Amino acid sequence: MAAMKKSAKRGGAKRAKKAPARRSAAKATKRPAARKSATKARKAAPKKAAKKAAKRPAAKKSASKKRAPNPAFMKPMQPSDKLAAVVGGSAMPRSEVTKKVWAYIKKQGLQDSKNRRMINADDKLGPVFGGKKQVSMFEMTKLVNKHLK
Repeated sequence: MAAMKKSAKRGGAKRAKKAPARRSAAKATKRPAARKSATKARKAAPKKAAKKAAKRPAAKKSASKKRAPNPAFMKPMQPSDKLAAVVGGSAMPRSEVTKKVWAYIKKQGLQDSKNRRMINADDKLGPVFGGKKQVSMFEMTKLVNKHLK
C-alpha cells in the first residue's frame, strides 16, 4: 500500500505539472483569436459612431437659427469711479467693459513681455486691481466685476 501511495503521489505530481502547461498552451492559442475579434470590434465601433456624428450636425444646421445673446450679459452696468477712469463713466454691458479694458491694456502695453497671461497695473488700473502690481488675466475679470453695479 505504501508503494501504491508513493507511485500515486509521483504520478499525481507529474500530472499536476503537465496540466497547467496544457492549460497555458490552450489559453495561448485562444488569446490571439480573442484579441483579434476584440480589435475588430473596436475598429468597427468608431466607424459607426463617426457616421452617426457626421449625420447629426448636418441635421442641426438646417434646424438651428442664430443664437440670441443672454439678456443678463447685455444689461448695462454702471462702472465705479476707479473703473470709470479706464473705460468711461457711462453704463455699458459687461462685454463692452471687458473690451474697453483690453483695449486700454493693449494701447498702454501693460501685458507682461515674458508671461503674456499677466497684466501689469499702471496708475489707473492699480486701484481697480485692489493695489496689486500684477494680476493674471483670469483674475482681472473677477476684479473688474467687483467695480460694476
